Amino acid sequence: MENDDYFEDEEFSPIRSLLGLLTFSTILPINVFTSIEYMTKLTWCWPFLHIFIGILAAVCGYVSIEFLHLNSFFTAAIVYAFLMIITGYNHLDGVMDMADGVMVHGPPEKKIRIMKDPSVGAGGVATLFLVASLTIAGLYSILDYNFIFGIIICEMTAKTSLLTTALLSKPLTPGIGSYFMKETTVSNYLVSTLIIAVIALLLGNFVGLMGVIGAIVSGLLIAVIARRNFVLANGDVLGMSNEVGRLFSLLFMSVVLFYL
Repeated sequence: MENDDYFEDEEFSPIRSLLGLLTFSTILPINVFTSIEYMTKLTWCWPFLHIFIGILAAVCGYVSIEFLHLNSFFTAAIVYAFLMIITGYNHLDGVMDMADGVMVHGPPEKKIRIMKDPSVGAGGVATLFLVASLTIAGLYSILDYNFIFGIIICEMTAKTSLLTTALLSKPLTPGIGSYFMKETTVSNYLVSTLIIAVIALLLGNFVGLMGVIGAIVSGLLIAVIARRNFVLANGDVLGMSNEVGRLFSLLFMSVVLFYL
């Protein structure tokens, strides 16, 4: 995620920038590219774009249960696989890279060097396994309560977690992640999160709202861990926040569903 040459330089267009964000974060055949500076101006809209991805994943889950008659666990694994594939495994390298950096002993400079190293260590592989397996377990939990709207909520709030980390972090430059952080301001973050909270309430009442709170807690946690270990943050940190945000959203919703 460090090569900005992937984007074409052109005049700013909100529609083109939104489509550029969707092209950047999915494998959907949109093929609309824009400069990284213009694309990230609408970073606060990222959760709204992933409502669409969440809907597709929810349809996938519904078909698996209602038409293929698969159990909740098998459906959860399929939904997770669908989300990973449609997003092009975009943030999984961030999970492994940040985990490797956190696990190594030494000053922030050494940890950043390990995080940016293209090789992957045992800590990275193990962390990815934990995050993936726990996310599948979380999907299984909400599906066991027949709360299929939770799939939409956890996917859009994964980006809310990412924005929370971006807002609270100091960017490591150069790098694409730094553009997302610089464009995430208090005002556009609050607008984005408020709208997402309203959507989550409409989809899942109090359960949906708790999914948003879980994602915010995740974003805060990842920001604190990154600051303590690296001082600065990059795209790998944002990627970790996205994946852990989805997990925490599912965790918070599952706990509330149990007590309702």
